[in-house]
Amino acid sequence: METRQRRPEELGLLQALGAGSGPDSPRAAPTPPGPELSRETAWSIGSQVTLPFLFAGLGLSGAGILLHYFQHWPVFTEMKDLLTLVPPLVGLKGNLEMTLASRLSTAANTGQIDDPREQYRVVSSNLALVQVQAAVVGLLAAVAALLLGLASGQRLDVVEAQVLCGSSVLTASLAACALGTLMVCIVVGARKLGVNPDNIATPIAASLGDLITLSLLAVVSSFFYRHRDSQYLTPLVCVGFAALTPACVLIAKQNPPVVRILKFGWFPIVLAMLVSSLGGLILNKTLSQPQFRGMAVFAPIMCGVGGNLVAIQTSRISTHLHLWGTPGVLPLWMKKCWPSPCSTFCSSEINATSARVLLVLVVPGHLAFFSIVSLLESQSVPSERTFVLLYLLAGLVQVTVLLHLADVAVRLAWRRALDPDDHCIPYLTGLGDLLGTGLLALCFLAHGLLRTGVRPSGPLDPAPGPS
Repeated sequence: METRQRRPEELGLLQALGAGSGPDSPRAAPTPPGPELSRETAWSIGSQVTLPFLFAGLGLSGAGILLHYFQHWPVFTEMKDLLTLVPPLVGLKGNLEMTLASRLSTAANTGQIDDPREQYRVVSSNLALVQVQAAVVGLLAAVAALLLGLASGQRLDVVEAQVLCGSSVLTASLAACALGTLMVCIVVGARKLGVNPDNIATPIAASLGDLITLSLLAVVSSFFYRHRDSQYLTPLVCVGFAALTPACVLIAKQNPPVVRILKFGWFPIVLAMLVSSLGGLILNKTLSQPQFRGMAVFAPIMCGVGGNLVAIQTSRISTHLHLWGTPGVLPLWMKKCWPSPCSTFCSSEINATSARVLLVLVVPGHLAFFSIVSLLESQSVPSERTFVLLYLLAGLVQVTVLLHLADVAVRLAWRRALDPDDHCIPYLTGLGDLLGTGLLALCFLAHGLLRTGVRPSGPLDPAPGPS
C-alpha cells in the first residue's frame, strides 16, 4: 500500500469530513476508504500475506520439532519450571518484536522514516526500548514461572531459581537484539520496495522468533545448568544487563513517542506475559502425560499461527486509524466501539476484507504445517482423521476469536487516545498463547475420549487374551 505523510490541512479536511464528527452529527456520514482511497484488495492482501505466512509456518513447525526434542534434555527434565517459561518467553516476540514491527510499519506507511536522519532516530530509540523491555520482562517471566511452580506444589530450589532467571534474561535480551535488528531491515526494505510492511513484518518475526528464542533458551539454560555450582555466574549476568539498562534508556529518550511507551507501556506487556505464563503452566502439566503425546510439537504452531494472524490484523487496523483518524476520535465508518462479529468479518470495509483473507488462511495453513510435522515426526504425533478435524476446528475457533477481539481492542484503545501498536498486540498475542494451548489440550482430551470411550467393537478388533 503506497502511502505518504499527510499535511495538517489534509488531516483537518479528513476530520471535517467525518473523522472528528460525533455519532449524533447531522452531517452525512462519509464513505469508508474504498478503492479510491486504498489500493489494497483481497487479492493484493492475500498475495502479500500468504508467502510470509507459510514461511512463518515453516519456522513454527521447526520450533515445535525443536521443543519436542528439547523437552528430553536434562535441564528441561530436571527443571520443570523451564517448560512453564517457554510460552511467555517465546511470546515475547508478540510483546516486543511484533509490537516493534507494527510501530515501524505505521511509521513507514505515514512517511516518518523516509528522511535518513529521522529514520536513525526512530530506529535507534525503538531498538533501545526493546532491549529495556526484554531485560525487565525476561526477569519477570522467570519470577512468574517460579511462583506458578510454587502454587502447583513444587518446591523452590535457590540454585535452579538463579539458573531460570539468568537464562530468561539472557535469552530475552539476545533474541530481542537479533529479531529487532531483523525487523528494522524488513520494514525499511519493504518501504523502499513499495510493499506494505504491515503484511510481511510480523509473519517473519513469527517465523524466526520461536526458532531463535527456543534455541537460545535451550543452549543458555544448559550452559547455566552445567555451571550451576558457580555462585556468581548467573547473578553477574543479571547485574550486567541491569547496568546496561540506563544507557538504553538514554538512547530511547531521544524519541518522545518512545518515552511515553517507556513510562506508561509496561502494563500491556507484563499482563500479556502473565497470561502466556498460564499457557505455560498448561504445557508443563500436559507434556509428561502419555495421552498428550505430540503436545510439544503442536503447541508452538497453534499459538504461533493465532498470534501471527492477529498481529497482522491489529497492525493493519492501527495503520488505518493513523492514516484516517485522530487519536481519541474514531472515523464514522468505525464509530462502534463494540462491533459485532458480522461487522468484523462481513462488512465491505478494508479491515473486514483483511480479516476474511486471514481467516481463509487458517485451514490450509494448518493442514500444510500438520503435514510437515507428521512427515518429520510421524511416530510422535497422532495422525487420525478425528484428531486432524479437532485440531483444525481449534485453530479456526482461536483465530476467529482473536480477529474479532483485535477489532474491538484497537477501537477501544484508539478511543482512549492510546496507540494500538503498543497496547493491543501484547494482549492479543498473550491471549492467543493461552487460547492456543488450552484448545490444543482439549483436542488431545477429546481425541482420547473418542478413541477409547466410544469406539465400537467390531470383527477386526483383537480377541481378548486369557485372563
